[in-house]
Amino acid sequence: MSLATDAPVSPALAAYPGVEGRLFRAGGREDLAAYRAAGGYADVADLERLLDEVDEAGVRGRGGAAFPIATKIRTVRGGRGVPVAVANGEEGEPASVKDRWLLRTRPHLVLDGLRLASLMVGADEVHVYVSDPEAAASVTAGLAELRGAGVWDAEVTVTVVEPTYVAGEETAAVQAIDGGPALPTDKPPRPFEAGVRGRPTLVSNVETLAHLPLVQRLGSTGYRGLGTVASPGTFLLTLSGCAATGLYEVPFGVTLTELLTWLGEDPAQVDGVLMGGYFSGVLGRQVLDVPLEYDAVKALHSGLGCGAVGVLAAGTCPVTVSAAVMAYFARENAGQCGSCFNGTAAMSAVLDALRDSRAEAEDVQRLTDWSVRLRGRGACGTLDGATNVAAALLREFPDAVGAHLDGTCATCAAADEQPVPRVPFAVALPTAA
Repeated sequence: MSLATDAPVSPALAAYPGVEGRLFRAGGREDLAAYRAAGGYADVADLERLLDEVDEAGVRGRGGAAFPIATKIRTVRGGRGVPVAVANGEEGEPASVKDRWLLRTRPHLVLDGLRLASLMVGADEVHVYVSDPEAAASVTAGLAELRGAGVWDAEVTVTVVEPTYVAGEETAAVQAIDGGPALPTDKPPRPFEAGVRGRPTLVSNVETLAHLPLVQRLGSTGYRGLGTVASPGTFLLTLSGCAATGLYEVPFGVTLTELLTWLGEDPAQVDGVLMGGYFSGVLGRQVLDVPLEYDAVKALHSGLGCGAVGVLAAGTCPVTVSAAVMAYFARENAGQCGSCFNGTAAMSAVLDALRDSRAEAEDVQRLTDWSVRLRGRGACGTLDGATNVAAALLREFPDAVGAHLDGTCATCAAADEQPVPRVPFAVALPTAA
């Protein structure tokens, strides 16, 4: 089994062929001088036209929801009160490293995107929200470089919290910035309605923000030169579970077969994929030849999420993987909502029993029911992620589920079967290329 049981010290870092001059940059941390020399922090002649360009470019959120950022900006701008802008870099997904890499290595690309977003939304208060100390130090250094540089004089507050799965949820970010715990709150209201100190708040993922300077530089037509019509541009994909574990900038529309082949991996040795990080659950081999773009992956009852992809190499049992991911949800939920606290624990207990061939058919039926009835009941998306994991396993791997019910799983009986780590598909941060 290969689940990236111990994340490599230095995972790979590269851009897919044909992807140049966008998010990926070789070398160490980019300072202000280097970023400005490449055209960063360009003057904005017309904010309305820039917002139209962002809309026409089709930039969607890279944090998981894939919501159009231009629509989000317009909604916040039209709220009651002066808006607040927040760059959300609290990367709670264990299988993703993209946000931390951007903040550590390209802080000015993120800050430039935050500048443009705050200008377009009309914010007079700006925050960066993180849990990684090195990312916080990089952003703080970037802000120090900006002082007196004459490119952006906004006061930007950096808030650092402890890393947890739920801390990156947008209402958790708002509550932490307001001085409370980094825990999700009930909705409504959502941050765009009443966020930081009750004001309309734009909470945007740092990779999403990093695309805004690209639109300013390339224009909507140039930005759409890569990707597909419905999913334009590129995204950062964190790959794990194989020798090519790493962070890659890829154009929307490339397939996993193409990506793995480029990286020297054999797609024939892949039995499935943990798609979109922990949130979307496992998919079968059919996903290998589906374009990595929003609509195509959604058609598989899944999603790209934060762009994290875990490879289930040949000899990896999807039941074992799903049980490990569900156990993570049971440990990492906020403990605030009874439906989530109890629901994740109950589903985890069934999957643990199924993994160990102790479950009965009635247990699987209960899991099936819970995967439908518990959806949408929590204050954040944790319970939805857990129901996705259960539903995906039952839908995609019925034979494996059946084999575990009767104790005949050949994969788990194989001599080379290794224990799944407590946090499967966790990835170390790539060092500079």
